[in-house]
Amino acid sequence: MHGREWPRPFLIGMLVLFLPMIALAKEENFGVSEKGKSPLRVAIYPVENLSSSHAPLNDIRRILKEQLSGRGVEVLGEAALETFMARHRIRYAGGIDQATAMALRNELRVDALLLTTLELYDEVRPPKIALFARLITTDPSPSIVWAEGIGLSGDDAPGLLGLGLIEDPGALMKKALNFLIGSLTRALSAHTATERRERSSRARFAPTIAYKAPFVEADRTYKIAILPFLNRSNRKYAGEILALHFMRAFQRFDLFETVEPGMVRHQLLGLRVILEEGLSLAHADALFAALDADLLVHGRVMAYEDVQGGGGNPRVDFSTLLIERKSRKTVWASTSHNAGDDGVLLFDWGRLKCAHALASQMVQSIGEKIGGKGTSAKAIKIVRGLSKDSL
Repeated sequence: MHGREWPRPFLIGMLVLFLPMIALAKEENFGVSEKGKSPLRVAIYPVENLSSSHAPLNDIRRILKEQLSGRGVEVLGEAALETFMARHRIRYAGGIDQATAMALRNELRVDALLLTTLELYDEVRPPKIALFARLITTDPSPSIVWAEGIGLSGDDAPGLLGLGLIEDPGALMKKALNFLIGSLTRALSAHTATERRERSSRARFAPTIAYKAPFVEADRTYKIAILPFLNRSNRKYAGEILALHFMRAFQRFDLFETVEPGMVRHQLLGLRVILEEGLSLAHADALFAALDADLLVHGRVMAYEDVQGGGGNPRVDFSTLLIERKSRKTVWASTSHNAGDDGVLLFDWGRLKCAHALASQMVQSIGEKIGGKGTSAKAIKIVRGLSKDSL
C-alpha cells in the first residue's frame, strides 16, 4: 500500500510558511556562540521598584529568567546571587559600580548583568505598566550594551468592538516582558543593538524652548553621564525615572557612550554631591574627573503624571541642561512639556495613554536634536572569561 502523496503546490506552500519560523527559532537561541563557546552567563538582579505601589516583582523576574534560559542563556542561580549580594552588602538593585561588576565576573564568572526597573504598575481598568531594562557588561570598564523601555495601557489598541482591550494586568505584564525579551534576543542574535524607530521626531514632541551651542567634533564619540533630575513634581522618583529615559535614548546614538547609572550614583555618593538646588560648577568638575566623562546631563522635573482608568491624559514637564567638560559651558538647554493628547485631531489616533510613552517620545526628540540621526545597528561586544586584573 502506497503512502499518500501530497500535491507539489501544497508542499511548496508549507515550506514557504515554515522556513521563516525555523530561521527565527535558530536566531533566538543566542546563548551559544557560533564557535561553540560556553553559553552567555547572565545574572539578573531583583527588580527595582519605582512605581510606589505593590507589584508582582518576583513574577516579573521569574518570567525574565525563564525566557532567557529558554533561549540558551545560562542564568546565575538564585542561591549564588543571594550569597554574593549578602557577602558584598548589596542593597541597591538599580545599578552597578565597577568594583561589583568585576566581582561578579571574577567570583561567579558572570559575563553580563540584566537590570530591570518597574516604573508603573496599575491594575485599575484599563491596567497600565511601564518597565526599563538594560544589559551591562562585567569587564573592567562596565558598559551598557543594550537598553530598552516599554509603557503600555490596556486600551492602547482596543480595536473594533473593543476586541483588542486588555483587562488582565497579568496579560499586559507578559506583553511588556515579551517585548523586552524579544528586543534583547534580536540584539544579541545579531550582535548589534537594533533599535525600534519611534515617532519622536514629530514636532509635537519637540522642546518648547531650546538652545544649542556647537560642540561636536568630527569622528569623535562623547562619553555622557546622566545625573538624576531634580524632582519638583508630585511623582515620587520622577527624577530617577527621567534619567533612565535619557540613558535609554542616548544609548541609541553613535555620538554617545552612556555611563552606567550605577557608576554615576556611586560617584555622587563618594563625592557627597547633593543635588538639591542644581549642579554647581565645582561639583561638575569633580564628576567629570571621577567619571572621565565629556558631557553631563542634568535638569528638573516639574510634572510626571499618569492617570488611573481610561479618562484623562498623562502629562510630562521638564527642563534639560547639557554641560561640556572642555569649555565648562552649557551647550544645550531646553524646556519640554506635553500631554498625551497633544496633536491628536481625530478618533484619539496617536493619543498616548501613559507618562512613560509620552516622556520617551519627548526625550527621543531631544536626543535627535543633539545627537543627530540615531544608529540602527550599534555593535554589541561582551568580553568572556576572567578579568585580566584578577590574573
